[in-house]
Amino acid sequence: MNKIKTSIRKMGRPLAALSLGLAAATPAMLAAPTVAQAQSSDIERAVSALRGISTLRANFVQTDRSGQSVSGVLTLKRPGKIRFQYQKGVPLLIVGDGKALTMIDYEVRQVQRWPISNSPLGALLDPNKDVARFAKQLPTGDPGVISLQVRDPKHPEYGTITMIFVRNAGAPGGLQLDSWVALDSQNKRTTVRLSGQQYGVAVDDKTFKWTDPRRPVTR
Repeated sequence: MNKIKTSIRKMGRPLAALSLGLAAATPAMLAAPTVAQAQSSDIERAVSALRGISTLRANFVQTDRSGQSVSGVLTLKRPGKIRFQYQKGVPLLIVGDGKALTMIDYEVRQVQRWPISNSPLGALLDPNKDVARFAKQLPTGDPGVISLQVRDPKHPEYGTITMIFVRNAGAPGGLQLDSWVALDSQNKRTTVRLSGQQYGVAVDDKTFKWTDPRRPVTR
């Protein structure tokens, strides 16, 4: 468990460092108008599916580049709010309140905070992020799966996120967010896979509040 804790702390800032080993599109493929049009359509559908998520609750498994994994429950409420509640025994919490991502380490009583817009997760959470503008579709070999890589070339320090969507009639826009891989500016990779997705569930804003471990306990 100590190795897992250390791994999560290292992953904390990016919660984003991924690459599913999917190959990039070749110039020849991108040159074909019909393929380009189809990709543009898929990108628009994926972006619409993202924007169609009002709330989401799902189980997740988070894995770093060394293969260390930890599970938990993800709660998302657009715009901007997210909570990664880790499994019992892992004294860490990651919360996005609409403006920033905060990692709280209850074991060592530390708090770290970063603007959502500066994180690869900005593509998922930031309502002002023009995802389609920076998105590139990656080939998957499966017509039922769309892989979208988002990277702002003017801000490589924000990292890269690759989101995987699976066609599902019950999900917003007919596309279900299945997983993502985030890669930060230091090439730290994190893969997050979702399961048991529930859309449109009631989520209280209190879900995204947290107890500051740095405050002294009063008696």
